[in-house]
Amino acid sequence: MDAEPSTLVAAASAGDRDAWNALIDRYAGLVWATARAFRLNDADAADVSQVTWLRAVEHLDNLRNPAALSSWLVTTTRREALNLLRQRRSGALPEADDAEVVDDEQPPPWHDILVDERNRELWAAFRRLSARCQTLLRLLVIDPAGSYTKVAAALDVPVGSLGPTRARCLTTLRGHLARSGVDG
Repeated sequence: MDAEPSTLVAAASAGDRDAWNALIDRYAGLVWATARAFRLNDADAADVSQVTWLRAVEHLDNLRNPAALSSWLVTTTRREALNLLRQRRSGALPEADDAEVVDDEQPPPWHDILVDERNRELWAAFRRLSARCQTLLRLLVIDPAGSYTKVAAALDVPVGSLGPTRARCLTTLRGHLARSGVDG
């Protein structure tokens, strides 16, 4: 299912097993990467992932912003990983030599997953724009340093109308993104 997250959440809340499976397929990698970012072994990361999905089942009906499910899952996974680590604090944690070395200069493991999700939502919002807006924005992105004269000629519009039209198109795009829960 290639539906919007909010649509999948609503369907899964209503008992649609296919929607639930689509949510798991879409976000399982994100949940796993977030758990592993806490240097949990595979078994502990699997436990945290399972508890996170259990929390999702418990709270699916009352999510404030179903379109932002990915953020909710990351936050919940972090909390569950921290809970597990707190519970284990009384036991032995791995020594620094045994722990995986993490490069603080690198983005967190879930960064690429979040970027992919944002890009998917951005392109979905872009496809909801009018054909004229899509064409205008594509032309301006292809050659951002290019002259408005060339773009105006390609679109057969006055040069002076490009700036205001571009601004309206971007405002519409931001509106689509805001409705889908993405910061514009």
